[in-house]
Amino acid sequence: MAFAGETGTRLRTRIANWLKAPIWALQLATSAKSFLDNPILGSQRFNARGLHVARVRLAARLCAWRRRRLARKVRTDWREAFNRDGFVVIHDVLPPSEFAAMRSGILAYQGPAREMRQGDAITRRLAIDPAMLAAIPSVGALLARADLTALFHYVASFRTTPLHYIQTIVSHDGCNEADPQETLHADSFHSSLKAWLFLNPVAADEGPFTFVRGSHRFTPERLDWERRRSMADPRAIDRLSARGSPRVSPDDLAAMKLGEPEAFAVPGNTLVVADTLGFHARGAAARPGERVEIWSYARRNPFLPWLGADLLSLPGIAERRVNWLWGLRDRLEARIGQPWRPVGVRGALDGERGAG
Repeated sequence: MAFAGETGTRLRTRIANWLKAPIWALQLATSAKSFLDNPILGSQRFNARGLHVARVRLAARLCAWRRRRLARKVRTDWREAFNRDGFVVIHDVLPPSEFAAMRSGILAYQGPAREMRQGDAITRRLAIDPAMLAAIPSVGALLARADLTALFHYVASFRTTPLHYIQTIVSHDGCNEADPQETLHADSFHSSLKAWLFLNPVAADEGPFTFVRGSHRFTPERLDWERRRSMADPRAIDRLSARGSPRVSPDDLAAMKLGEPEAFAVPGNTLVVADTLGFHARGAAARPGERVEIWSYARRNPFLPWLGADLLSLPGIAERRVNWLWGLRDRLEARIGQPWRPVGVRGALDGERGAG
């Protein structure tokens, strides 16, 4: 009877895999990146024949083509810095008096918040949604600035409106587990945008933005590293790498002829915009604390040839997407999970924490 049960289980698994195979195949033309969740992407046999590297090369070529068409609207110094380093650091984004007023409004604002724990850090987010934009108009004015919009489009390689949040990083929140964001990693196999406008100064020992200059480029050494990592058994490596956010070691950096990671201690009113295809991390924090920022994120299907046509970026829709996404994940939690837990109405610097 046990043998019959095992045979039946194997048969059901085989049938389920056959039914899923067309979906897995279609995902080859999307931003899907998990070697664990898609056995075609994670196939050592297919990757030995160049599947993963082919996706990387095609995504990079399309990204470069889109950026060439977006380049003329970006300030020359910002564009040159980004092309060289993979990020741009912009000090004094706003005049001091305007920044102080916006910062005060943000820190005084309270709204529906979500929190997620990773290791000994808690990330709290408040959506920059219609309610917040009505309460703090200067936030909307900043995010709509033509020069910043052009830069965001260039880094993202699409005319798309990022998701915007007020984000607080609570470090050393009474847990002994390591924060995985402190390990150097790339977010995916293709380019995407992340941006941080720091509302307070960030010291070198307070979890600063950390990046390996030039690591956003697919050099022959980087492509060889991508090929080698695609050949690993996804069940035998760390879960975050296997799911498409690869961790990188000092030996890997040396093999790719890259320099040491740099931590950026910055004053408040500093904006950092980066391509998180490059290797980056949150620097270690020496003590408990809270880092507050306007945080922006954009990632689209890297195989799209067009620049725009993003209906979710339309006014009236773009500023509502965060709450829609949270609500959708709440409804599908049993199937896809929901790491972002509602913690009620909070402020950016709210001492009570709800993520356990």
